[in-house]
Amino acid sequence: MKTIISAALISLAAGSAAFASVQPIPGSITYDNANVQLEKAPAGSTFFHTFANGDGRDVREVYKVNADKSVTLVNRTISNAS
Repeated sequence: MKTIISAALISLAAGSAAFASVQPIPGSITYDNANVQLEKAPAGSTFFHTFANGDGRDVREVYKVNADKSVTLVNRTISNAS
C-alpha cells in the first residue's frame, strides 16, 4: 500500500496536466480563491487535507507546494459512505 501511495505522490509532483481541472469546493483549502502560502514546506512536495462535506462524506484532497510557496489542488477523492 505504501508503494502505491508513494508512486501516486511522485506522479502528482511531476505536475501532470490531468490534475489541472480539479476545482476547490467548500472545505477545500483554496476555496473561494484563498491565497494560501506555506512557510516551511519544500517546493514540489505534496500534502493531504481531509474534511467532511455537507452530506457527511469524507473528502481527501492532495495539494502540491509551488515554487512561490503557494499551493495547488491536484486531486480529490470522496468516500462512498455517508
